[in-house]
Amino acid sequence: MNSTHNCQHTICHATIEASSAVADDPPENSPTSAVNGEELFYMPPLNFSMVDYGIFRSGFPKTTNFRFLKTLGLRSIIYLCPEPYPEENMQFLDANRVRLFQFGIEGSKESFANIPHYIITSALEVLLDERNHPVLIHCKRGKHRTGCLVGCLRKLQNWCLASVLDEYVRFAADKARVSDQRFMEMFDPSSVKLLSSSVSYIRS
Repeated sequence: MNSTHNCQHTICHATIEASSAVADDPPENSPTSAVNGEELFYMPPLNFSMVDYGIFRSGFPKTTNFRFLKTLGLRSIIYLCPEPYPEENMQFLDANRVRLFQFGIEGSKESFANIPHYIITSALEVLLDERNHPVLIHCKRGKHRTGCLVGCLRKLQNWCLASVLDEYVRFAADKARVSDQRFMEMFDPSSVKLLSSSVSYIRS
């Protein structure tokens, strides 16, 4: 699979088009559906984006995001925080048969300075296994921990370091951390164990 592509996912296009419609139209013409007189919005989580086919990223999903997430047909969620998953989120996963993979990474400012390497490699092995797709990666805000995991994926996809760091900064903005960027720079893609279901995914 090529490591870069134009996003063609139906949901992504629908989200972009809906956002444009909201910006251009008055409130009474906003893109919603009505059930029993109630307007229903399809609201993506904070910092939601498509990473690659079958892979998405975001900040922590709230209950207001569940309707949107259901349209993705998720099989798995990779959760990068150490805190227990909220009960309402677990109920959503159970109801939609979504599997939770938790890789607890502390959210300090130096969160990736001394992180055990096996945590990232283990998360990547789950992420690369197409049997877990569609999959959503998230932490609290979808910036640092999520950004580092996606950055390591990009190195597996043979992205140049400049492009890896540019993508990280686009999501982290003025909160970008030198320690995160150093971690991605030093990450060795050869340390990841590739399964038969993932080799075709990263092959250029």
